[in-house]
Amino acid sequence: MIEVYSWPTPNGHKVHIMLEECGLPWRVHGIDIGAGDQFQPEFLAISPNNKVPAIVDPDGPDGQPLALFESGAILLYLAGKTGRFLPADTRGRYEVLQWLMFQMAGVGPMLGQAHHFRIYAPEKVPYAIDRYTREAQRLYGVMDKRLAASPWIAGDDYTIADIAIFPWLRSWQNQGVDWADFPHVKAWFDRIAERPAVQRGVQVLAYRRRALVDDKAREALFGAAQYARR
Repeated sequence: MIEVYSWPTPNGHKVHIMLEECGLPWRVHGIDIGAGDQFQPEFLAISPNNKVPAIVDPDGPDGQPLALFESGAILLYLAGKTGRFLPADTRGRYEVLQWLMFQMAGVGPMLGQAHHFRIYAPEKVPYAIDRYTREAQRLYGVMDKRLAASPWIAGDDYTIADIAIFPWLRSWQNQGVDWADFPHVKAWFDRIAERPAVQRGVQVLAYRRRALVDDKAREALFGAAQYARR
């Protein structure tokens, strides 16, 4: 039974979806990031960067428990463990990996900044809102061009690259994006959203989701608590 420490965020949903797609036995432990659960010593022992998600697999590669943080690393681990959603051939593998890195280095950080400055920032900063909205739209454009020529983001098959990107696009309205401008991304998004494992994955901990705009949540996410050395 893989133990999953997570919250209903895009990065959390990546791992929830992958586990559901692979059919592995797993159990979720809610880490309420608005309440500061991510700073508890027990969680930091697994995820020293105080970010969700993290996992502990009691049946690691050498038969010993393995703890992992960073959603991209977890996706790669689960793909290796199950032999699914990552090609075995070298060329195919690197084609997937480049799009996984595109999500980790671009889609996640840039759309996260768009969310922050458009929704959460206590002060509306026009320059930041414009910068990150435009960058979100640019990234959607990159994906739209790719998906005009390919059924899935990394080629002919559904892979961990699709799983990694999809949850970040569920908040497209918060990113200042109009689906009409990106029809190929929209069609791809809708196909993924129809998958039963995806539908189950995005419902994990959804009943605990709430707007993270109260003072306690802001402090935990954006205040001094976030930057304290531990």
